[in-house]
Amino acid sequence: MASKNLLPPAIFLMGPTASGKTDLAMKLTEHLPVEIVSVDSALIYKGMNIGTAKPNAAELAKSPHRLINILEPHETYSVARFYKDALREMKAITAAGKIPLCVGGTMLYFRVLKEGIAAMPAADKRVREEINALADKHGWPFVHQELAKVDPKAAERIKPTDQQRVQRALEVYRVSGSTMTEHWAKQALKAEQKETGNVDKDDYTNPKDGLPPVPYRLINLAISPRDRSVLHERIAQRFESMLASGFEQEVKSLYDSGLVDATMPSMRSVGYRQMWDYLAGNLSYAEMSERGVIATRQLAKRQLTWLRAWSDTLWLETGNKNILDKALKKIRSTTIDVCIS
Repeated sequence: MASKNLLPPAIFLMGPTASGKTDLAMKLTEHLPVEIVSVDSALIYKGMNIGTAKPNAAELAKSPHRLINILEPHETYSVARFYKDALREMKAITAAGKIPLCVGGTMLYFRVLKEGIAAMPAADKRVREEINALADKHGWPFVHQELAKVDPKAAERIKPTDQQRVQRALEVYRVSGSTMTEHWAKQALKAEQKETGNVDKDDYTNPKDGLPPVPYRLINLAISPRDRSVLHERIAQRFESMLASGFEQEVKSLYDSGLVDATMPSMRSVGYRQMWDYLAGNLSYAEMSERGVIATRQLAKRQLTWLRAWSDTLWLETGNKNILDKALKKIRSTTIDVCIS
């Protein structure tokens, strides 16, 4: 197997919402032979432009983004599908002699690119119905406690209010007899064995064994204001700008279409679910605006928590006048085998 240092490079540009990722990414395209791959679970949807702060038509013409506008808002998308789509696009960029620049704030998507996807048992309708019945009778905090008894690490990572993930983690254990944590540990061992050449490649890449980390040498960049209050202000300003730019009309067109409802993943995006509740008469306009800002700040906090645990990362301060130079220096120092100007 090739050494890790001989793998082609790929850049991860990560950061919380409203931190300036897109602006920096587009500047990087002016200096490096890179192409952008979007790593964002909301930008995939067509017609969701304002509330996702999607680059406009002129920006996309100047710096095309792959994996934007690939689904209708009523369609669903999985982490595994993202992995396969992103890897396909990354390989196409590499084959063209360029560097994939993966940009976004969906940290789970970044993690599966970096670590792969552990093999998990298929969903079991009967077991899910049993877990749902347990929740109906005792509540989801009780189900979370049941999960903690068998997989304390997963329970620590998953909030009791995250019903879908609590359900899936407990389902994995009840179906397979192994915890989700054990499945991930097995995947990590396989990755280590592959690196040292102690496992057959064909066996490792078999879909039943999950999906391996992407075969790239990763250059990790994170962008965020140093002061959290600055990030909070940027979030508030952006939400106000979204409202002034017609965000209500954007969501109303989805609301009136009859194709989308509040339970769909697209409408669970921050901002969209608050505007949906306003349109449904459950919130006043002021409440919608306030809750939209609060939800976005909470999202940013979760994104930063993920990022602080990310190893080998260069942190860049939003607004720093030298931010582009620092990013370029990091990238050029680790891509000496690629011709860059």
